[in-house]
Amino acid sequence: MHTVPLNAYLAVAAVLFVCGVVCMATKRNAIGVLMGVELVLNGANVNLVAFSRYGVLGLDGQVMSLFVIVLAAAEAAVALAIALNFYNNHLTIDVDQANELKN
Repeated sequence: MHTVPLNAYLAVAAVLFVCGVVCMATKRNAIGVLMGVELVLNGANVNLVAFSRYGVLGLDGQVMSLFVIVLAAAEAAVALAIALNFYNNHLTIDVDQANELKN
Protein backbone atom coordinates (compact mmCIF):
# COMPACT_ATOMS: atom_id res chain seq x y z
CA MET A 1 0.00 0.00 0.00
CA HIS A 2 1.42 3.37 -1.07
CA THR A 3 1.23 6.32 1.25
CA VAL A 4 1.02 9.94 0.16
CA PRO A 5 4.18 11.86 1.09
CA LEU A 6 4.10 14.92 3.32
CA ASN A 7 5.18 17.16 0.43
CA ALA A 8 1.92 16.45 -1.40
CA TYR A 9 -0.15 17.58 1.60
CA LEU A 10 1.97 20.69 1.98
CA ALA A 11 1.57 21.51 -1.72
CA VAL A 12 -2.22 21.21 -1.49
CA ALA A 13 -2.25 23.35 1.66
CA ALA A 14 -0.07 25.98 -0.02
CA VAL A 15 -2.36 26.10 -3.06
CA LEU A 16 -5.41 26.50 -0.82
CA PHE A 17 -3.71 29.22 1.20
CA VAL A 18 -2.55 31.18 -1.86
CA CYS A 19 -5.98 30.88 -3.52
CA GLY A 20 -7.57 32.21 -0.34
CA VAL A 21 -5.19 35.16 -0.09
CA VAL A 22 -5.71 36.03 -3.75
CA CYS A 23 -9.47 35.76 -3.30
CA MET A 24 -9.39 38.06 -0.26
CA ALA A 25 -7.20 40.59 -2.07
CA THR A 26 -9.13 40.74 -5.34
CA LYS A 27 -12.80 40.31 -4.43
CA ARG A 28 -14.87 43.39 -3.76
CA ASN A 29 -17.86 41.34 -2.64
CA ALA A 30 -18.07 40.53 1.08
CA ILE A 31 -19.15 36.96 0.36
CA GLY A 32 -16.10 36.45 -1.88
CA VAL A 33 -13.83 37.75 0.86
CA LEU A 34 -15.43 35.34 3.34
CA MET A 35 -14.83 32.47 0.93
CA GLY A 36 -11.17 33.51 0.75
CA VAL A 37 -10.91 33.46 4.54
CA GLU A 38 -12.40 29.95 4.58
CA LEU A 39 -9.82 28.79 2.01
CA VAL A 40 -6.98 30.18 4.13
CA LEU A 41 -8.32 28.41 7.22
CA ASN A 42 -8.72 25.14 5.30
CA GLY A 43 -5.14 25.41 4.09
CA ALA A 44 -4.02 25.78 7.70
CA ASN A 45 -6.16 22.77 8.65
CA VAL A 46 -4.52 20.60 6.00
CA ASN A 47 -1.13 21.58 7.42
CA LEU A 48 -2.20 20.78 10.97
CA VAL A 49 -3.52 17.35 10.04
CA ALA A 50 -0.52 16.55 7.84
CA PHE A 51 1.97 17.47 10.53
CA SER A 52 -0.14 15.53 13.02
CA ARG A 53 0.18 12.45 10.83
CA TYR A 54 3.84 12.75 9.88
CA GLY A 55 5.25 14.75 12.78
CA VAL A 56 5.45 14.48 16.52
CA LEU A 57 2.18 16.32 17.23
CA GLY A 58 0.09 13.18 17.68
CA LEU A 59 -3.57 14.09 18.07
CA ASP A 60 -2.79 17.70 18.96
CA GLY A 61 -2.86 18.78 15.31
CA GLN A 62 -6.22 17.14 14.73
CA VAL A 63 -7.68 18.71 17.88
CA MET A 64 -6.43 22.13 16.80
CA SER A 65 -7.91 21.50 13.36
CA LEU A 66 -11.31 20.83 14.92
CA PHE A 67 -10.96 24.03 16.94
CA VAL A 68 -10.22 25.97 13.72
CA ILE A 69 -13.29 24.42 12.04
CA VAL A 70 -15.52 25.50 14.94
CA LEU A 71 -13.97 28.96 14.88
CA ALA A 72 -14.52 29.22 11.11
CA ALA A 73 -18.17 28.24 11.47
CA ALA A 74 -18.72 30.90 14.13
CA GLU A 75 -16.87 33.48 12.02
CA ALA A 76 -18.98 32.64 8.98
CA ALA A 77 -22.23 32.93 10.94
CA VAL A 78 -21.34 36.32 12.41
CA ALA A 79 -19.92 37.67 9.15
CA LEU A 80 -22.97 36.56 7.15
CA ALA A 81 -25.24 38.22 9.70
CA ILE A 82 -23.27 41.45 9.31
CA ALA A 83 -23.34 41.16 5.51
CA LEU A 84 -27.11 40.59 5.47
CA ASN A 85 -27.68 43.55 7.79
CA PHE A 86 -25.43 45.75 5.62
CA TYR A 87 -27.29 44.61 2.50
CA ASN A 88 -30.65 45.43 4.08
CA ASN A 89 -29.45 48.95 4.88
CA HIS A 90 -27.43 49.78 1.75
CA LEU A 91 -28.65 47.32 -0.96
CA THR A 92 -25.07 46.26 -1.68
CA ILE A 93 -22.39 44.10 -0.09
CA ASP A 94 -19.46 45.85 -1.77
CA VAL A 95 -16.67 46.10 0.80
CA ASP A 96 -15.65 49.53 -0.54
CA GLN A 97 -19.04 50.88 0.57
CA ALA A 98 -18.44 49.69 4.13
CA ASN A 99 -16.62 52.92 5.06
CA GLU A 100 -20.10 54.32 5.78
CA LEU A 101 -20.12 52.19 8.92
CA LYS A 102 -17.60 54.57 10.54
CA ASN A 103 -20.20 57.35 10.90
